Amino acid sequence: MSHKSSAEIRQEFFDFFKKKEHLHVPSAPVVPQNDPTLLFTNAGMNQFKPIFMGEQPGYKEDGEIWQRAVDTQRCIRVSGKHNDLEEVGHDTYHHTLFEMLGNWSFGDYFKREAIRWAWELLVDEWGLEPDRLYATVFKGDESDGTPVDQESIELWKEETSINPDHILKFDKTDNFWEMGSTGPCGPCSEVHVDIRPDEERQKLDGAELVNMDDPRVMEIWNLVFIQFNRQADGSLEKLPAQHVDTGMGFERICAVLQDKKSNYDTDLFEPLLSKIGELADVTYGQDEETDIAMRVIADHIRAVSFSIADGASPGNDGRGYVVRRILRRAIRYGWDKLDLKEPFFHKLVPTLAKQFEEVFPVLIQQEDYVENVVRSEEKSFLNTLGQGIELFNEMIEGKDEISGEDAFKLHDTYGFPIDLTQLMARERGVDVDEEGFNKRMQEQKERARAAGQFDVDQSGNADWITVTETDEFQFFGYDSISVQSRIKALRKDEEKNAIILDKTPFYAKSGGQVADTGIISNGDEHLRVLDVQKSADGYIHFVDQLPEDPSGEWEAMVDGERRKEIRKHHSATHLAHAALKEVLGDHVQQKGSLVDENHLRFDFSHFEQITPKQLNRIEEIVNDRIQQNITKKEDRNVPIDEAKERGATMLFGEKYGDRVRVITFDSDYSMELCGGTHVDATGEIGYFRFLGESSAAAGIRRIEAKVGKSVDQYLRSEQELVQDIQSELGQSQDLVRDIHQLIEERKELEKEVERLQHQQSASKLNELLNNASELDSGIKLVSGVVPNADMDLLKQLGYESREKSKDGTITVLGAKDMDEGKVYVMAAITDDLIQEKGIQAGALVGELGQMLGGGGGGQPNLATAGGRKPEKLNEMFDQLPSIITKHLE
Repeated sequence: MSHKSSAEIRQEFFDFFKKKEHLHVPSAPVVPQNDPTLLFTNAGMNQFKPIFMGEQPGYKEDGEIWQRAVDTQRCIRVSGKHNDLEEVGHDTYHHTLFEMLGNWSFGDYFKREAIRWAWELLVDEWGLEPDRLYATVFKGDESDGTPVDQESIELWKEETSINPDHILKFDKTDNFWEMGSTGPCGPCSEVHVDIRPDEERQKLDGAELVNMDDPRVMEIWNLVFIQFNRQADGSLEKLPAQHVDTGMGFERICAVLQDKKSNYDTDLFEPLLSKIGELADVTYGQDEETDIAMRVIADHIRAVSFSIADGASPGNDGRGYVVRRILRRAIRYGWDKLDLKEPFFHKLVPTLAKQFEEVFPVLIQQEDYVENVVRSEEKSFLNTLGQGIELFNEMIEGKDEISGEDAFKLHDTYGFPIDLTQLMARERGVDVDEEGFNKRMQEQKERARAAGQFDVDQSGNADWITVTETDEFQFFGYDSISVQSRIKALRKDEEKNAIILDKTPFYAKSGGQVADTGIISNGDEHLRVLDVQKSADGYIHFVDQLPEDPSGEWEAMVDGERRKEIRKHHSATHLAHAALKEVLGDHVQQKGSLVDENHLRFDFSHFEQITPKQLNRIEEIVNDRIQQNITKKEDRNVPIDEAKERGATMLFGEKYGDRVRVITFDSDYSMELCGGTHVDATGEIGYFRFLGESSAAAGIRRIEAKVGKSVDQYLRSEQELVQDIQSELGQSQDLVRDIHQLIEERKELEKEVERLQHQQSASKLNELLNNASELDSGIKLVSGVVPNADMDLLKQLGYESREKSKDGTITVLGAKDMDEGKVYVMAAITDDLIQEKGIQAGALVGELGQMLGGGGGGQPNLATAGGRKPEKLNEMFDQLPSIITKHLE
């Protein structure tokens, strides 16, 4: 068996199956498209689910249907039943992101070919020793009525030279694959390899270690035979077409073929480990604790980088929060285990991008963007990480469990994901009250939910009263703002009056656009529509009152003026999206939006603040398109594949149906899939004006703007503000000059206040120097509270004290900020005490800082600390002499 590079191994896998008439298909993103059931792509079969579900006959490529495919799929497993996070780094063969090599048959070949070709590749092509290979098969399950997979057993004997004693039977936990609680499923046959030395293999048969989590006897390939469909009642029925789904762990097979004991020793991880070692000034393989940290970081940068490149930036919920958890976990390992206290994680992105340039170009194409997003997230977390660790250490002192309330505080205040707290707790032999934490998280969610105006009860428990027996529901809002309707059902639930119509012109809140408001009337009664939300039975209209008599026909009429302004803002959002891509780059992707009658808000992927020059250019482009009065082109019921071919903009993670609605304002400028309402021509928008630009999350920027009537009102208010300022400045002829002069005058006054404060503090220092006490050790102690001082002033006074003091002097000064609930302390030590007595300022303030509910450090001659318990300052000074004596000893 010759040693091969990982690139060679991957290509040889592709070439082998291409010779077997398989189409080489690209990896899907790790962020699933059009599949809301998954946070991340966690298996190679995810992109082929429509084929297995019978929704399409095979893989489509240039209009041709293929029944065989080969690929490598990047997968992430960090949640649900597929969660390897805790093992990552601590063992040598689990990963958050990994590659899954696969060959696929969509109703074509089945077990015989899959088994024969697996053996041919592993043994004949790659030279694995047959005696080291084991095949597992399904032993059947009486509860399902499924027999032992005897067919696979016989095929392993017929099609390969495997030792019959190496064919092992296991239950459905290991050898029956299911997509979910229902759907396609079937038995599988796994290939395991024993990489132990010969002397160990002679002492203990490898069959005893298969499926026993021994890293030296591990699964490398799973051959899944999809032949059943699991029904809702749990029963199985045979599928009309049988499929093959195989998955080979690429990192594992590389370790085997490169004769390595660990996946991390292969060339897949060597570049990253070398870069980490360079940044941390350590060598991999010298210390197990350091090695674990390096493995975790090397693994996590892969998952984080590809997630961001594929559209999942760090955030506060969903897959964004998973990415943030992984990233922060890596940063904490760097901080605690490798002493990396400055941003370092982002520096690994170029190494990774270069390594995968040929197979996964998506990363190198977005290298700058990914690196900047990671850097931004690092800086944010590092601002609180040190304080959080100090608080964590306080929380566990003398305890065997961290309370749910404390775990929630670490999460809510310092950004510690619960699994990070649990990891740190395990390292210190402490438990975490996860149930208590979850309870507080739920309470927080309920508080947030209570802040919303309306919630649709999807539980099916609401008391709906049927008015008209009909399944009909139609939305006419794209073409009309008024329609004759009948009330299908109504209810009164927790003071919310709700009705469902059989026909409606009211737009229901979705896609970032707010709901329409208006009136539902029958001549005698008028129901004011406050909000509209979607449900399975139609649109739920929340109204100010229920009708006395709901029967008969009702006119549903949208507030036309409000709808008109909403349309303007929504169309302006499309124009702005296109302009952002033109000015900032194609990496710009929509991450969220809000459109109402008064303004628009648009969130998008971008790694840095937009400059004023760029904002002006974007605004100029949008207003130019408005002036061109471009006619809207609206295509409804367009096949999704056709929309893709046209180049219509789609949102990552959004689930689209087979047919979509396409809104175009000049096909070379803006073409998007959208369900919202829009102007007929851009000239209706009037004028576009930015309100501001800000950060919405790591790697996510936010713009806000106004158009139509609201921008007119905004410009008028700006003009009135300028007039008011002019009036206050005495009808100034040069506002900028006069305001600048006022700012300079204020700066001078602030400097004068600062000078007086320092003068007052210097006087206080002289007083403390004159009243210095002498400790039993003969050391002179200068100590006391300095009024109105901050940390910078204390440090300055510390340097002055060292200059004025004679040898053998320790100065400890404190200051309080009761309004902010903060306290500061500074220690300065003369050089002779450092050299002769070994006492250091950094160690001294570290202990003082803990007493004050915080921490700190610094140089041997001068150091500072801060805390959150100003009420403890006097107590600290009382204990100061004994603390100094202890440090001298």
